[in-house]
Amino acid sequence: MNPIYFDNNATTAIAPEVIEAMQPYLLEHFGNPSSFYSIARCVRRAVEEARAQIAGLLGATAEEVIFTSCGTESDNAALNSALEAFPDRRHVITTAVEHPAVLNFAKRLQGKGYRVTFLPVDRKGQIDCAHLRAVLADDTAVVSVMHANNETGVIFPIAEIGALCRERGILFHTDAVQSVGKVPIDLSELPVDMLSVSGHKLHAPKGIGVLYVRKGVPFTPYVIGGHQEDGHRAGTENVASIVGLGRACALAREHLDAEQTTVSALRDRLEEGLLAACPDSMVNGDRVSRLPNTTNISFGYVEGEAILMKLDAAGICASSGSACSSGSDGPSHVLRAMAVPAEYIRGSIRFSLSRYTTDDEIDRALAVIPGIIADLRRLSPWSPDRGTACWGGSTE
Repeated sequence: MNPIYFDNNATTAIAPEVIEAMQPYLLEHFGNPSSFYSIARCVRRAVEEARAQIAGLLGATAEEVIFTSCGTESDNAALNSALEAFPDRRHVITTAVEHPAVLNFAKRLQGKGYRVTFLPVDRKGQIDCAHLRAVLADDTAVVSVMHANNETGVIFPIAEIGALCRERGILFHTDAVQSVGKVPIDLSELPVDMLSVSGHKLHAPKGIGVLYVRKGVPFTPYVIGGHQEDGHRAGTENVASIVGLGRACALAREHLDAEQTTVSALRDRLEEGLLAACPDSMVNGDRVSRLPNTTNISFGYVEGEAILMKLDAAGICASSGSACSSGSDGPSHVLRAMAVPAEYIRGSIRFSLSRYTTDDEIDRALAVIPGIIADLRRLSPWSPDRGTACWGGSTE
């Protein structure tokens, strides 16, 4: 029986149509898009067609799309460029729940003498825009707030955040790696200056990303070298993957309605079934303003790592909402920032679906997971059924 894949926020399967679109640029159309002879010109046309497809999904113009190697590079490039644009501004604002590509970049800036504000979140994982307004300052160079959280799926109010930044003449960047292709985005309307995309989150290959930079926003290249990407990002373009990302974005545009209806209905059925069958469980994050494919559920009094091992043995792929593996420093920084109770935080599992998820997979999961949780609780030294009132380990 095929495994059940519920970890699409980690990576997605490449769509068959994407593989088909890529193959000619791996086998026969191998020219360097910067060259001038005919076999290179057709490659250049393919790159520009993909750029237009990506712009179409984002509501952007083609010249605002810069190809990168991944979402992390896009995030780093955006923040670096904002600081280069305003060298006298030494203040950066982000959130306590960002992806490490932004969070760790911000922490490094602190070590270089920058003042960094990490906005807190409430129990639902949301930020307070009034608090953001209060901490905006004359020396703020950039605000970076993710569009949707990778662990909980919570969607942040980027239109309101962008408007606040625009009032003060502050650049606004959003990491939209998890939201592009899952929810509608129209950058012709949204007050966003820079936005990051990663191909492998929307059924394109790994190793290809995009940084959107609004026309007129100052931009300094992060990768220095040749003239590629109109001087915005050096290095020979990853043509086959660019073509694949373009095709993936065209497909995502076609399937946006299904993401909002079919995928969200499957997510809700999985979520409601698990909550009903597993006492002492709860959803982490805002259940209204969130991605249609994501649920993060805490199963009280058990370890997420143990759950994942049992799930894997049952042929179910998911991920833990807590960093319980060797070498980590404790539970998820996202769930800690949300003040998830100690008896729940370590038993958090993220289930992230895709348009390839089926009703049968949801049925199979619901038939297996409640038994796994019940078995682990019978063995857990922290379960109330075993008379232990305290949870091992700190959530701080």
